[in-house]
Amino acid sequence: MAFLRCRRDPCGIICLILTYFSVFYADYVVIQYVLIPAYAGSLWCTLHGSVFNLILFLLLACHSKAVFSDPGMVPLPDTAIDFSDLRSQSSRMNDRGCEGWTVCSHCETYRPPRAHHCRVCQRCIRRMDHHCPWINNCVGELNQKYFIQFLFYTGMASLYSLMLVVSAWVWRIRNERDSDEEETPSKHLIVAHYIILLVESILFGVFVMVIFYDQLVSIITDETPIEQMRNRLMIKDRGSTSSSSATQPPHQPPHTRKPKLALLREVFGRGSVFCWLLPLHSSPPTVGGITYSSLPDYDV
Repeated sequence: MAFLRCRRDPCGIICLILTYFSVFYADYVVIQYVLIPAYAGSLWCTLHGSVFNLILFLLLACHSKAVFSDPGMVPLPDTAIDFSDLRSQSSRMNDRGCEGWTVCSHCETYRPPRAHHCRVCQRCIRRMDHHCPWINNCVGELNQKYFIQFLFYTGMASLYSLMLVVSAWVWRIRNERDSDEEETPSKHLIVAHYIILLVESILFGVFVMVIFYDQLVSIITDETPIEQMRNRLMIKDRGSTSSSSATQPPHQPPHTRKPKLALLREVFGRGSVFCWLLPLHSSPPTVGGITYSSLPDYDV
């Protein structure tokens, strides 16, 4: 299956290994070199350790859901379909500027509106956002929620570990000034772990927060990055056509945008806002197989 071939993507596998290694390394450094030396025998050690590991648990849970969930692959037909007549026709465009029901030349099947072909997964994905090597999967209609949750908890873990490392480093510097102990190899090792974790936290934190913001903007504007690029090209083509032609193109009324809360609920579900933070399964109700603008209900 194309879905399994996607799993064997070398870049995606390397990114998965790097992701899990970074998470477990951060947990090891925070517990072994930050909390135990700085907060040994204190309630703060248990509290910070529990909260940090809870964040990491939710991070891994959301990441696993994003990796192993179906992003919204368009089913392949059981028998081959002849699309020779349809290929000669121009694709229909709706009022959003996106393609309507079209034929994918790679999958040899019909694909619904807002579905695009992924060259890595080798399948068409409903409301495809992009293919992310960090989850070795596409980000689409059915797993975008888990991907955004993964970004959120990665940002929280990065910020939390950054705060803990800085506080432990300050505590260590003050203790060394008071005790006047000589430099030992173990101290250099601890400082090296601190620096590595600081760099990891800053890099991953900034990276995921930028993507997190981009994902929210994409949901609120109701346009995936592919649709944004396509609409910009259409506007550019219209501008060049109107400047070279004396006649103006017919005016197309803009599509009616949904409320922002409704757009968010299409991704995260109808449940409480607090449920949006948990990797709960939600599935949109289907009428005759597939619907594309329904609000999902949580299936607990």
